[in-house]
Amino acid sequence: MSKDWMVRSAWIGLALWGAIGNLSGCSTDKEVAKPMEGEHVIVDRLANAERYYDMHPTFERAFAFLRRGDLAELPDGRHDIDGDRLFCLMSHSPARRRAEAPLEAHRKYIDIQYVLSGTDEMGWKPTATCSISAVSYDPDKDIEFFKDAPDRWIPVRAGSFAIFFPRDAHAPLVGAGQIHKAVLKVAVE
Repeated sequence: MSKDWMVRSAWIGLALWGAIGNLSGCSTDKEVAKPMEGEHVIVDRLANAERYYDMHPTFERAFAFLRRGDLAELPDGRHDIDGDRLFCLMSHSPARRRAEAPLEAHRKYIDIQYVLSGTDEMGWKPTATCSISAVSYDPDKDIEFFKDAPDRWIPVRAGSFAIFFPRDAHAPLVGAGQIHKAVLKVAVE
């Protein structure tokens, strides 16, 4: 990945965050987002995915995968799209309570977490401000866990997605009942 692309991507991302803010809780695709001070996580409806294509060269392909007509029927597990550069993890998982959901962060991958059914109330905190390590970074699994409490809890309803960059620690799978979701893993480089 070129340095120019990274700088351009960072500026586009900052502009989108400032313009879009937090879209969790949208009930229609036509609602206008109201920026929320201090909010940096992207949450939006799949119908609005085009807004994010310029943030990463693989995002357009990633969102095309989420628009598959048979997405909800895919079995749980890994589905390769472009080898280790882009793949999807499908899951049906029981929701847990906030206290049972540790913050996690990744270094090699960006997560696009798309909820097919249920509501996933995801915790969020900037990775840079996490200070209490629970499990050190495992480069083979590309994950580390923190004991810190999230700064925000964001409901991500069915038909919506959240994007978590390496700078975004997140605590997924919080809510009630079962959560059916697709997590796209997009290689940073």
